[in-house]
Amino acid sequence: MATTVQVSPRTAVMPVHAAWGAAAGLVGGVGFGIWMSVSRPMMDTAMITMVAGLLGSTNAFAGWLIHLSIALFAGTTFGVLLGQWAQKVAPAVALGLVYGAVWWFIGALWIMPANMGMPVFEWNDVTSSSLGGHLVFGLLAGLTFSGIAQAMGKRIGSSGT
Repeated sequence: MATTVQVSPRTAVMPVHAAWGAAAGLVGGVGFGIWMSVSRPMMDTAMITMVAGLLGSTNAFAGWLIHLSIALFAGTTFGVLLGQWAQKVAPAVALGLVYGAVWWFIGALWIMPANMGMPVFEWNDVTSSSLGGHLVFGLLAGLTFSGIAQAMGKRIGSSGT
């Protein structure tokens, strides 16, 4: 007896967009990680060591591992949620920048300070620099996602784009 399985077009492209998003998230994460690894004059230490503080460490390598894990998750989520609209360069850049800003608001202004016993939603030198880094992440992730989509020669899951 044969069994048939119905797969919607949206369900079929999710794994592809997730994979493209994961790669894009890692590229964006490396760019953002470099941004965070450079000490700024207004800060005592590089921000990447602050990320390590999420697990009670001050080790830059631990910060990189945590940061790239978050970037992988964020990129995969970008691909699943926004991939169908991020296959051309202009929309990918716009969506990436907005996505980076959303992650800044959620991660840098809320989750990270709350987990480290710091004030949440506070504007200061660290959070302003972090905004720049999150925008770098979003820009690179969007461009990379679009570049992968273009290189694969596909417009999977998009209608008329």
